[in-house]
Amino acid sequence: MQFIETRGNDGVRAESVGFSEALLSPIASFGGIYSPDTLPEIDLEFLENHRFASYKSLALALLNLCEIEIVPTTLKQALDLYDRFDDASNPVPLVRAGDDLFVSELYHGPTRAFKDMALQPFGLLLSSLARQCDRQYLILVATSGDTGPAALETFRKRDNIRVVCLYPDGGTSDVQRLQMVTEDAANLKVIGIRGNFDDAQSALKALLSSAEFNRQLDHLNISLSAANSVNFGRIIFQIIYHVHAYLELVRQQAIALGDKVYLNIPSGNFGNALGAYYARKMGLPVERIIVSSNANNVLTEWIDTGIYDISDKALIATTSPAMDILKSSNVERILFDLFGQHRTRELMKQLDEKRCYRLEADELAQIQQIFTADFCSDEQGRAYIRSSFDQGYLIDPHTATCFKSWDTLDHEPLACIVASTAEWTKFSQVVNQAITGKTGEADLEALESISKAAHIEIPETIRALFSKPVCHNTVVDKSEIEAEILNFLRG
Repeated sequence: MQFIETRGNDGVRAESVGFSEALLSPIASFGGIYSPDTLPEIDLEFLENHRFASYKSLALALLNLCEIEIVPTTLKQALDLYDRFDDASNPVPLVRAGDDLFVSELYHGPTRAFKDMALQPFGLLLSSLARQCDRQYLILVATSGDTGPAALETFRKRDNIRVVCLYPDGGTSDVQRLQMVTEDAANLKVIGIRGNFDDAQSALKALLSSAEFNRQLDHLNISLSAANSVNFGRIIFQIIYHVHAYLELVRQQAIALGDKVYLNIPSGNFGNALGAYYARKMGLPVERIIVSSNANNVLTEWIDTGIYDISDKALIATTSPAMDILKSSNVERILFDLFGQHRTRELMKQLDEKRCYRLEADELAQIQQIFTADFCSDEQGRAYIRSSFDQGYLIDPHTATCFKSWDTLDHEPLACIVASTAEWTKFSQVVNQAITGKTGEADLEALESISKAAHIEIPETIRALFSKPVCHNTVVDKSEIEAEILNFLRG
């Protein structure tokens, strides 16, 4: 598999790179990112041959189809990290939540969120590549709440790796914040910023593209990479679980092999939806991908109208904060895949300069053949959490946006797979208010209240957070991020 640049080539970088290079250096010419030149095919024969495959066996088969140049022993070690999930034999359970509604529970890993699905193997691969080339790497991470804990977990104490994680101060749940600020490994630095996730992500991309910052890292003999989904090393692992969920539906005899399904994705930065897009393009029988948003509904507007306009929008703090994003990085890969490098560069330039672009009518028609979208208010989300709880199934506020979309959008009578991205424990105050009506409780009190009401145990990894010492107290303005990072590296 070769990777090319979404915004075209600047004549300095190579016109195409392999998987390892795209993973180690994810930012491409003109501020673009890397996308696969071609994708392998998943046909019905492949699906039949893997009908009863374990998750790890399926993952290995799909990665082998992609022909990534990772040595087999390293790839096996990376996939073996799924054995750390709640059930090594079934790391991603698929649960029926309604007549045609099924939930792919992607949150059974170490940090109780779907980011573990990609970042657990990604961390080992990147560390192995850094050792192979005998280089020290700084990994930058910007998080709206779930990427940060998962990245810190996977990279802690890894050889040749140091990590700086940027999160919006006050913009995550208490559990998400504690998962980051209590990490005590010496190779990790967590920085709160006065701003929102878009500010954190913009700072990350600016540093990745900054010649001066990279020059200062060169003086320290450090190379630069990223663990956000701008890195295709994240995305490749996010294709796999969509294929797994489809085969699980077949195994449960909910569908016949070849039947089409809907994939329903709670989306902020569009990485999870992009993984679904690639699975569909490779041949997975998917009718449409439902993109479910919260009140920051820029993706809904884009899919409905073809207009991506954040010129007059301010980020809204919602009860589904991992989706509190206005500038979704991975939409760029969709634009590139459908419309090519020249058009992508043109549209992204408009978004960077004018904070707005408009698709042509034929371009919008192509988007709408693949995607449909809806959004959910906080009040609606709580209602769906309560309704689902009353029917015996506990969901978090991000999953609730998908339940709302499935309930209100027009769709064919096909099975729908919801990508449930976080466990209820990550957003206990919201869930507690929805199911018990209690407000104003601290996270630990809310966790205990839900545990009692739902007759479900609080995972020990979550409970233990509240007694761990805080190791990272740094909160800075955006202008101070670079200096803070360099101080960490020099210290």
